[in-house]
Amino acid sequence: MTANDHPQGSPDSPTRPHTGRRRNEAAHQAILDAALHLLAESDGTPVTIDAIARTAGVGKQTVYRWWPSKGAVLLDALTDRADQDVPGPDTGTLRTDLRAFISTTFDSAQRGTTAPALRTLVREAARDPHLADLMQTFTAARRTALRDLLTRGRDRGELAEDTDLDLIVDQIYGVFWYRFLLGHAPLDATAADRLTESLVAGND
Repeated sequence: MTANDHPQGSPDSPTRPHTGRRRNEAAHQAILDAALHLLAESDGTPVTIDAIARTAGVGKQTVYRWWPSKGAVLLDALTDRADQDVPGPDTGTLRTDLRAFISTTFDSAQRGTTAPALRTLVREAARDPHLADLMQTFTAARRTALRDLLTRGRDRGELAEDTDLDLIVDQIYGVFWYRFLLGHAPLDATAADRLTESLVAGND
């Protein structure tokens, strides 16, 4: 029998599982998780590619295969966690979508390694220009996700055409960061409900 007797993918040839893809996906996620964990635990100590690779159980070249720098890894780690914890809801109703977005934003930022990682990033960004750029990119992405949600509401006629969407975004994240960093009031479901109502009640 020659190699051409059973072409790859024919019914008579065995199908090999894509174990390489699964290994790559597992390594990719392990690196993101390691980066977030190290950022949370760093207490001002610079997070290095070597430390990320070692914590993830991979070689340094594996990290560089997907990311050009430490900052790129940290940004992807934060974005990946935010995308998992705060998906962009689209139920067809602005009030429902906005309440879900705000409440999951409040809740997810206080979970596990996310809260200390964000606090470390904010603190260190004040003295590290690279982390400051990372912080700006991350917050811009979250602002865009929220603005897209508001745009859908405006397109459905639930907000006036001349509504300043960026101001609403500022109000929501202003409340979030003020309470998250200063801790003077809770970031809970009640706060999410009250903030939602204050923003949409006048548009009913």
